[in-house]
Amino acid sequence: MATPRLDGRKVAVLATDGFEQSELEQPVAALTAAGATVHVIAPKGGEIQGFEHHDKGRTVAVDVELSKAKPAEYDALVLPGGVINPDALRLDKKAIAFIADFVASGKPIGAICHGPWTLINAGGVEGKTITSWPSLETDLKNAGAKWVDKEVVVDQGLVTSRKPGDLPAFCKKVIEEIAEGRHAQAA
Repeated sequence: MATPRLDGRKVAVLATDGFEQSELEQPVAALTAAGATVHVIAPKGGEIQGFEHHDKGRTVAVDVELSKAKPAEYDALVLPGGVINPDALRLDKKAIAFIADFVASGKPIGAICHGPWTLINAGGVEGKTITSWPSLETDLKNAGAKWVDKEVVVDQGLVTSRKPGDLPAFCKKVIEEIAEGRHAQAA
């Protein structure tokens, strides 16, 4: 089956310093290749620092500062992992409000590895079947999610995966959910 096209769709990728390099760059590349306009959004402008596991990686340019980003302008949200990135974002009230807007609207959200941590604070996991990096299992269960150990899980537009090795399946499902979400709204 061919990859659905996302022409005319806008996707927000919310991250800050400490994001896992591949978990930001590969979804951005896949979404862009499918025709979406993708904006990296961060609490600060300029660049944010990536990591490849425990080692510093490359920096990525920020397209839009969080204070200027409007959830209504985006069709979907992607939350990359890395330990530092979501741990910092879940303490940022503006970041949590931004994520909570996507949760409330029912727009597709993709969260990988430690990315679902922020969804707990944004009220986005209760009653959902979800996966993540294994160390988040207890946190997610305590927040009311049903945690499973699978490559990719989709529950009502929420796409979650465990680790960088799951990125091909994660990217494919995120693109499908965005394509289906837009179709459902237009019908």
